[in-house]
Amino acid sequence: MPHTVGAADLVGFAAATAEAHGVPSEDARLFADTLVTAELWGHPSHGMLRLPWYLDRLASGATAAVADPLVVSDNGAVLVVDGRDGLGQVLTARAVTLGAERARRHGISAVAVRNSGHFGTAAYFTRRAAEQGCVALLATNASPAMAPWGGREKRVGTNPWSIAAPGGRHGTVVMDIANTAVARGKIYHAKERGEPIPEGWAADADGVPTTDPQRAIEGLILPMAGHKGYAISFMFDVLAGVLTGSAFGTAVVGPYRPTGRSGVGHLLICVDIRSMADPAEFERRMEALIEETKSTPVAAQATEVFVPGEPETRTAERLRTEGITIVDDTWAALARIADSTAVPLPAPADHKELFA
Repeated sequence: MPHTVGAADLVGFAAATAEAHGVPSEDARLFADTLVTAELWGHPSHGMLRLPWYLDRLASGATAAVADPLVVSDNGAVLVVDGRDGLGQVLTARAVTLGAERARRHGISAVAVRNSGHFGTAAYFTRRAAEQGCVALLATNASPAMAPWGGREKRVGTNPWSIAAPGGRHGTVVMDIANTAVARGKIYHAKERGEPIPEGWAADADGVPTTDPQRAIEGLILPMAGHKGYAISFMFDVLAGVLTGSAFGTAVVGPYRPTGRSGVGHLLICVDIRSMADPAEFERRMEALIEETKSTPVAAQATEVFVPGEPETRTAERLRTEGITIVDDTWAALARIADSTAVPLPAPADHKELFA
């Protein structure tokens, strides 16, 4: 049966298991927070089910436990950083710190990160940049998941990207999408739940549409919007892989494999709002856009119009009260981690215990 756990307890568990693999305490806490935040946002596909994958890569040495990035070039507004195989979450958080600081100094910044790893949800990082007064775009590449349009072998990654901006009294607005019909992690999550996937998400290794998550994992994820999704994903590999000097195309290794250099690349672009507009006026204009959008008459099947990032904010508010539910297969994987690291599993809690 599923297990419900408080967010803080999950963060503590994930951080302790990362520390048991040699990750410094502060970095381990950040790493854990990215996973649990994904759970809180209602995206378990990028949450605790990925913890075993990241730890396996740390254990094999494919990911360096202690991040030691090297600045390859620094041209003021543009930096290139070699991540030297550190945790993607840690390297990207440092890129945000650099990017926001350089944007304040120059008006706009671009931070390229090469030889990184999978960083979880892109929105986690663009939100951080938005909180520092920037409009931010973060692009990354990923291991092959889809076939080029007209092809039947996977050669192109999902290559997700995110844009975030301060929304005044409405909080941060943020989009975070893969360029496939669905993020690959959602297929893994369906597999863990023992559920079929919707039609239109994937095809098997022969290119035949499938609702079987295992056959989808072995096969192809379909692009969003047909050829448009393929083209967008290709171009984000140009930005995150080719331009940054990182791996690209079929050379990128995903977090699902315990060995092999990841070679993931990221490109973060930050625009300092103060350099382009009066911040107070920008807030007023953002609020006007949000309110105009949300005042749209709702369609028959809907109850409310949301702006990007709003559903995640609502879900997090609810789950901080109700707790995070972990499905059986993921819980079993966490139990194996607990055994191997001697870190106690977080105790499942009922509603009252969450506030004890």
